[in-house]
Amino acid sequence: MPQEQSQIRERQYTDLREPRRYKVTIYNDDFTTMEFVVKVLMEIFFKTEAEAEQLMLNVHRSDKAVVGIYSYDIAMSKVQKATLMARNEGFPLRLSYEPAE
Repeated sequence: MPQEQSQIRERQYTDLREPRRYKVTIYNDDFTTMEFVVKVLMEIFFKTEAEAEQLMLNVHRSDKAVVGIYSYDIAMSKVQKATLMARNEGFPLRLSYEPAE
């Protein structure tokens, strides 16, 4: 008697979720020039000149501002690049990244 082959397949479910996002925050200090902050925002965070100036003014008035929301690797990389750029220019500019809500 020939054996029948079954055409039934079990479905496998995978739990796919969006990767966690991180917000990058830039902080105000009394030593970093406004021009340098605009330069960092344009070169590292790819903001337009108008956006960079507006963000810089927000930081100046509020002591901090969220620059953008990115995946973990990109947020960490941008913070490191901006911090290194600031240290090379002799500025104590501080940035951080934390999970976004």
